[in-house]
Amino acid sequence: YDETREVTAVDASGFDVRVSRNGPRGDTTRMERWTSPGDLLVGAIFDNETRRFAQPLPRWKFPLTPGERWSLWAPQQNETSGRSDPINYDARVGGWRSFQTPAGTFDAVGVRIFMRLDDEEFWRTSTEVNHLLWWSPAVGNTVNEFRQAEYRDKGDPLSAINHRSQNATFELTSYRRAG
Repeated sequence: YDETREVTAVDASGFDVRVSRNGPRGDTTRMERWTSPGDLLVGAIFDNETRRFAQPLPRWKFPLTPGERWSLWAPQQNETSGRSDPINYDARVGGWRSFQTPAGTFDAVGVRIFMRLDDEEFWRTSTEVNHLLWWSPAVGNTVNEFRQAEYRDKGDPLSAINHRSQNATFELTSYRRAG
């Protein structure tokens, strides 16, 4: 699918971003609210669900410095599922590399994100998320993302199965900075 991110409003309390997805499984649009660059108040952190955080979630801590790490339990409300259990969020900044994408070649810094979501049930564990996001200052966003996630059946350990719920690579195909 194609995803378009567009800043639609800016004020003293932050900015709004419209995220539109178009693809073979249908088209969706959601709104995100960022209180500052890197701090998400309302938006998606996994797939296309909308979450409202009690305090802004530090998705990015600028400047992204190799070796930097932040970890927290984030109280939130998942508007899609109605759940309000906190999620565990852990981010680690790695090194720099150059990425060649359809939109051009960009230097980017890697940020590994581990999350434990709020979707545990009596029959399955919480989803464990492992994302590697490559942030480019020239673009002001990611240019490449590798996303994996899975959960495991509960019960008999000999017959339990891991279920992959996400396994995808995203890359920047085009962008235009406001100016």
